Amino acid sequence: MSHLARAREVFDIELAALKGVRNLLDESFDQAVELVVDTLRRRGKIIVVGIGKSGAIGRKIAATLSSTGSTSVVLNSVDAVHGDLGIVNDGDLILALSYSGESEELLNLMPALKRFSVKLISITGVPKSSLARYSDVVLNVKVAKEACPFNLAPTSSTTVTLVMGDALAMAVLQARGFKKQDFARRHPAGAIGRAMLLKVGEIMRTGQRNAVAQETLAVKEALMVMTRAKTGSLSVVNSKGKLVGVFTDGDFRRHMATNNDLLSQPVKTVMTRNPICIRDEALAQEALKIFNERNIDDLIVVNARREPVGLIDSQDLPKLKLM
Repeated sequence: MSHLARAREVFDIELAALKGVRNLLDESFDQAVELVVDTLRRRGKIIVVGIGKSGAIGRKIAATLSSTGSTSVVLNSVDAVHGDLGIVNDGDLILALSYSGESEELLNLMPALKRFSVKLISITGVPKSSLARYSDVVLNVKVAKEACPFNLAPTSSTTVTLVMGDALAMAVLQARGFKKQDFARRHPAGAIGRAMLLKVGEIMRTGQRNAVAQETLAVKEALMVMTRAKTGSLSVVNSKGKLVGVFTDGDFRRHMATNNDLLSQPVKTVMTRNPICIRDEALAQEALKIFNERNIDDLIVVNARREPVGLIDSQDLPKLKLM
């Protein structure tokens, strides 16, 4: 079997495993969501425990929960009985991961956890396992086989456990009315947060870098304004300072081929009317959406009076870490 064929086989096995676990979803999932939401409403937290590969998946699930507004921490199953149980409080919720449901380190922890007034959700492939018997809710992630040719290395089982965690986090997000603004508050240092928190007025070019000219200005002079601003576009305004068009170096090249008197003509004769623009109070995310949907290099920024007050150059976005 070629490497490519083997890769496709792994995809097929794990896709089949995901479909199988999807079909196992039942009212237990609803109960799990309600437990999480109730815990968070009472200011409790979700404590994720697992060992080995399940522990690695658990860390990712905890991170997803936390980033979407569901306070979550990871408790190391081994270190817990050596003092780390201090993070557990009455009213918390335990999310325990073990495909077999018989992991010794995890089971040794259960009696200690049960001394607290906590609820326990388990994600396991064996609904009648020892772990399941400790649980208030069991989420079944049983798979037909691992993608490992020896059916040993956790592959399909870890994939479905991860997706079950994602499903739980997204259902809880929806149930709690978590919004984009809430997400951005938790990601202030990332591109997502910057795009969702920053306003257009904070990232636009202004002053001498924002080329603006009256519609009566000759094309030759308009080109000089653009050159001084080091930009490829010019916001064209009427006598009242309102935006009426845009003139770009692309417009100049297209008209130059057919118009010998182009340089002496007023820029209004060759500008593009009703240009795409955005308000200075809009979020940077809205500007990104326009760049993604429209084939433009520059985006004019206007104020409430439709006066051009800035410009966003698409080349600036990577520097601002918005792309």
